[in-house]
Amino acid sequence: MGKIIKISALSLVGLFALLVVALDIWGFATLGSITLESNPAIDEDANKVVMVFGATGSVGDGLLKAAVEDPNVDKVYAITRRTSPRIEAGVASGKVVLRMHKDFTDYASVSDILGQTNTVMWSLGTTSIGVDDATYTLVNVDFPVAFVTAWLAARRDAPMSFHYVAGMGTDANGDQQWAREKGRTENEVAYLAQDSGLRTFSYRSAFVRPTSEQAGTLHYFLEALLRPGSLVISAKELGEAMLEISARTTTLKNGALIDNADSIAYAKAYEERIDKR
Repeated sequence: MGKIIKISALSLVGLFALLVVALDIWGFATLGSITLESNPAIDEDANKVVMVFGATGSVGDGLLKAAVEDPNVDKVYAITRRTSPRIEAGVASGKVVLRMHKDFTDYASVSDILGQTNTVMWSLGTTSIGVDDATYTLVNVDFPVAFVTAWLAARRDAPMSFHYVAGMGTDANGDQQWAREKGRTENEVAYLAQDSGLRTFSYRSAFVRPTSEQAGTLHYFLEALLRPGSLVISAKELGEAMLEISARTTTLKNGALIDNADSIAYAKAYEERIDKR
């Protein structure tokens, strides 16, 4: 019996290793469709005021961290139902302004700050597991579409950028309801932004590793396994990619889709640019 268990365990490990290798080969071969300009025009004012949604989640925490640490960002608004240690530390530093918000279909309570906001990082969402279709649509489609509608009512002049975390597998014509709904959000916010100064971007990321303050051994283990195929990015790196794309105001068009390898490339470009300051 012990021998059978050992063989079974080894077989599972072998299958897992083959799966990881196959995923890395697929990622290496297929991801990364955007060629970054070597000397892009950078607008230093493009991220002066940043707004973060979902900042208490594992992804949003990294987006907030990136925005707070960016030397070109003057103010960060955290729009949330609850606070977090990073939000509280940011408020104490004077760089973060906390705005408690409950109804994410109505933005009247934050209308006073929409006109001054340049960059919005949106990681607010819910998993499809255990959630009915109506609720999933409300959170992942209706919330961001309502926000973009309200934002454009308050401001239409560039620089403006809306960064939506969709996730790998998002597809408006896909077989899964979650993929179709997130794809619908991509299309609807891009449509709303037409004929305005707003550019919308969707991040079809794979595994987003939490910040160092939240990550555990398993997160780093998975990161080591998936890095060769560009299938993992840290939450802070994802935020840096967003900031870099915002600053490159003359490159990517409204509605651009950013895969994981593209996000990694933009994050690297961001870090190199900031290091030269």
